[in-house]
Amino acid sequence: MTIKKFPIEASHIMMFARSIGDDNQIYYDADYAKTTEPKAVIAPPTFVQSSAQFDPDYFLRPKTGQPWFGSGKEPTGVKKSAGGGGGGGGGGLHAEQHYEYHRNPKVGDVLTATTKPGKTWEKEGKRSGKLVFSESITEYRDQKGELVVTARGVGVRTERPVEQK
Repeated sequence: MTIKKFPIEASHIMMFARSIGDDNQIYYDADYAKTTEPKAVIAPPTFVQSSAQFDPDYFLRPKTGQPWFGSGKEPTGVKKSAGGGGGGGGGGLHAEQHYEYHRNPKVGDVLTATTKPGKTWEKEGKRSGKLVFSESITEYRDQKGELVVTARGVGVRTERPVEQK
């Protein structure tokens, strides 16, 4: 994922906070936020994940002319090949997500996001054979090029499907 421009607006922060059920005033009330340590409205934890909405090639977004999820037709965003922790002979899933905050994202920031591969390791599973873990590191930088958040996602792919008992 490469996001060239992820503008952080007050309404984006407020709606994200409401969608996760967090009514902390620091996410929507500028006067209140001035009395806090950051001195500004800031984004809630995990907010940077919404940058996917600014990625025209985001794999869960259907291509032009294709139906959206829930349209009654085949899901358009589901990948049936390797990638994102999936694929291989078995299945894959998103296993972990970690965020390291270098500072709080705030209203007025314009972030860029660049993703690169991280570590890969293997472990033997009891029922699905070899488990292959892989990291993906996304760095979110502000308009000055300063690092704001580092996100690390971990996917796991199984060697074969787990047999049903």
